Amino acid sequence: MIDVLFLLLPGSLVLDWAGPAEALRIANGLMRQGGKPEPFRLRFCAPQPQSSTSVGVQLAGLEALPARLAPHASWLVLVGQAGPRIGIDAPGTRALLDWLRPLAPALAPGRLELVTICAGAVLAAHAGLLAGRRATTHHHHLDELQGAAPTCEVVRNRVFVEDGAVWSSAGVTTGIDLVLHRIGAVCGPALAAQVAQTMVVALRRGPHDPELSPFLAYRNHVHPALHRVQDAVSQSPGASWSVPGMAAVAHTSPRHLTRLFLQYAGVAPLQYLRRIRLAVAQTALASGNSVTQAAAAAGFSSDTQLRRAWQDFALPGTPSRPGG
Repeated sequence: MIDVLFLLLPGSLVLDWAGPAEALRIANGLMRQGGKPEPFRLRFCAPQPQSSTSVGVQLAGLEALPARLAPHASWLVLVGQAGPRIGIDAPGTRALLDWLRPLAPALAPGRLELVTICAGAVLAAHAGLLAGRRATTHHHHLDELQGAAPTCEVVRNRVFVEDGAVWSSAGVTTGIDLVLHRIGAVCGPALAAQVAQTMVVALRRGPHDPELSPFLAYRNHVHPALHRVQDAVSQSPGASWSVPGMAAVAHTSPRHLTRLFLQYAGVAPLQYLRRIRLAVAQTALASGNSVTQAAAAAGFSSDTQLRRAWQDFALPGTPSRPGG
């Protein structure tokens, strides 16, 4: 069993910890229904037994910061607080930072791991846990994080970032994305998908997952204009798309859109379009359609264009040519 310690300070953002905690609770329930032991033990710890939250609800019965951590695997979860900056002068915050500092050398994958959600990364930085690490945080706190940990490689515009035993997410709901990813690693991707379905949230892919579907790939970013374009292309892959047409959806220039795709998605706009169309064609072929029908459904102008795209961008595990 993995001990998951949510470390809560006054003013903690409720959604930062409640969403991930619910995901872990649901995962426990699904494992139990399958006749397997629950993999997570949720603990809510704080310097004081009572604490306020970002929405005014008072928490009581909080566990004290443990004098010793369990010998088995533990996750330390740090979350954000309400306000434009993270204050470190309050007595409770100083107590938490003092408790965290000696743990930096003990961080190790599969043993003691750090999970930060939103500006929880800033707290981790002040405790010296992010020195020499890669990490991200909410976009409002990126510069604050860099100032608190000058040797940390602050990664911007990412849903979450992994660096060995340190996992950091961009903020608020991305904590759910990160925990779903961790649930998948512990319990398997099928169970993580069940948890996502139960919570009615989109299951984002992690940075190291295999490219199972182009509809899910190239989405590990939080750029709203780029997501808008990707949503539009995915919903209507057979439309007469061009780079200027995609740029109109993003309300930017074609040249800037290409830069955004390359920087944040790691693929050019037309390459992304072809991969989406190939996925549509592959589904059509699997449903018994001919190559001609599959090409038309996916937006290719001819069988020949589909075959050429298939040779250039064929998905892993597919035949060397469509229909063969």
